[in-house]
Amino acid sequence: MTTTLVTGANKGLGKETARLLVAAGHTVYVGARDKARGEATAEEFGARFVQLDVTDDASVAAALAQIEADGGLDVLVNNAGIAKRSQSGRAEALDGPSALEVFDANAVGIIRVTEAALPLLRKSPNPVVVNVSSALGSFWAVHEPSRPASRFPSIVYGSSKAAVSMITVQYSRAVPEVKFNAVEPGITATELGGGGAGSHPGRPAAESAEIVAKLATIGPDGPTGTFHEDAGILPW
Repeated sequence: MTTTLVTGANKGLGKETARLLVAAGHTVYVGARDKARGEATAEEFGARFVQLDVTDDASVAAALAQIEADGGLDVLVNNAGIAKRSQSGRAEALDGPSALEVFDANAVGIIRVTEAALPLLRKSPNPVVVNVSSALGSFWAVHEPSRPASRFPSIVYGSSKAAVSMITVQYSRAVPEVKFNAVEPGITATELGGGGAGSHPGRPAAESAEIVAKLATIGPDGPTGTFHEDAGILPW
């Protein structure tokens, strides 16, 4: 049995990724800050709940200790992430505290959780880490006129996802016994964009979750140090 932790999994992309992995036969931990919402999500499709705030060292340590006590971990999906809007809601927040908050959740949070998870992952016969990134963090995509990322300025969020991409590459080099890959899930209608699925563009989270789940279910001969989207490899 494969045991998987999905961070930020009580809604949106994380929730749908967790749902797909349960359907694939994984024992899935729904990592979420909100206990009530996380428990309700886990109960909805037969997952387990673990309280987890990726910006809090003690929370991360406690969550991974619980998973270790339950038997260990094979797959980590670093999905939790945020974007911050200005007070008007019409643009990205570009003040220092907001930028620090975004980087802490989106990039530093991956390091926190990954470091806490590595002792468990190293005991797995097929350890896998999937980092949810974005085409906005691809230097190629933001320079390629045919890509939406080249027409969507995103100073803080995009930069935080570029950090996610580099974190993925560096971990794949530093920890070769674990497979690390980044995923671009596509433009998805979730609250991350600033509203509900009916208020802004993007495909359903359930559809975007398919590529995340695909990379979370690779075998021992699967790739590492790569960036994937639906169509295949995405240049960094």
